[in-house]
Amino acid sequence: MATMTMTAPSKQATELRKRRGVWLLLLLLVSALAVVSWWAFHRKTAAEANSNQYNWVAPEIRKITTEVNATGTVKLKTGAEVRVGAQLSGIVRRLNVTVGSHVNQGEVIAEIDSRPVMARIDQARTQLEQSEVSQAKAETDFARTQKLVEAGLVPAQQFDDAKTALEASKASVAAAQSGLAAAQVDLAYVDIRAPIAGTVASISTQQGETVAASFATPTFVTIIREAALEVIAMVDESDIGNVRQGERGIFTTETFPDHEFQGIVTRIAPVATIISGVVNYEVAISIERDLALLKPDMTANVNIHTSQHQAVLIPTKCIHRDGPLSFVYVQRPGAVPLKRVVSVGTRMANETEIVRGLGPNDRVQFETGVAAP
Repeated sequence: MATMTMTAPSKQATELRKRRGVWLLLLLLVSALAVVSWWAFHRKTAAEANSNQYNWVAPEIRKITTEVNATGTVKLKTGAEVRVGAQLSGIVRRLNVTVGSHVNQGEVIAEIDSRPVMARIDQARTQLEQSEVSQAKAETDFARTQKLVEAGLVPAQQFDDAKTALEASKASVAAAQSGLAAAQVDLAYVDIRAPIAGTVASISTQQGETVAASFATPTFVTIIREAALEVIAMVDESDIGNVRQGERGIFTTETFPDHEFQGIVTRIAPVATIISGVVNYEVAISIERDLALLKPDMTANVNIHTSQHQAVLIPTKCIHRDGPLSFVYVQRPGAVPLKRVVSVGTRMANETEIVRGLGPNDRVQFETGVAAP
């Protein structure tokens, strides 16, 4: 009896199924690779598109000046204000100046009525003449008495009296001479003269008034010395350590906001001035020119140039804030901009110094960009 077997067809079917599985796996791999390639290409294209829609700037490296900002006041220098008074009592016969007048050193500001002084001088001269006559008589009496004593005609006591009278007359002459000299000195005080050259700031006594100089010298005028203004800036304690004598200061005033005045730091107060709990130090700045435009007590906005150094600068608009941190967006070829934290330094009008976080080869996004994931 013959038998039939199915071995060959079963093996062929199994091999066919294996080949189909391999082709299916290869197809899936190719499809996956195509999807990944498309996604990477699309992402790169999108990043480049986003990158190209913003402006990019390169940091600029140059030397900048560090400044200390402060508020100050135009003040008179110590000793620049002189109060001119009268040494004599009397009527003000003439006043030769008004507020704002310019006076030269030695110029007559006012005159006191000289008649009382002239009367004292005449009296002192008369007293001197009387004393000189008395002295001449005493000298004659002394010489006569001396001869009589030598001849033994008068006692020695009479000689002593004549000698005493002569000494007294000499003292009287000396006193009269001193009185005349004092009266002549007073005559020199009749004309009140300017001790310094400057501008009359105030007048306290008017023509025709009577002044009394018995206990306190009455003030006639106050004169401000020429070129005697300086700026006193109040510098915060956090900045005072950077300020040195000889550094240049530039300031403006409320009256002349567009005019820059220049000066030099001349002194720094050794002790602080505390105002509303804020510790400040007074810094005096001399004024080099344009003094005629300034007046005492004007408010000044002061910038003191303390040092120069190389700095990395970018536009201030490139810097963004995230709480206490400052950051910028840095360009990456073929990728989204990178958010990078930076440390900022000196801030100027449109630029800011970057102390750490950027190099000269970086390019920074000028407008807000897309942060990197």
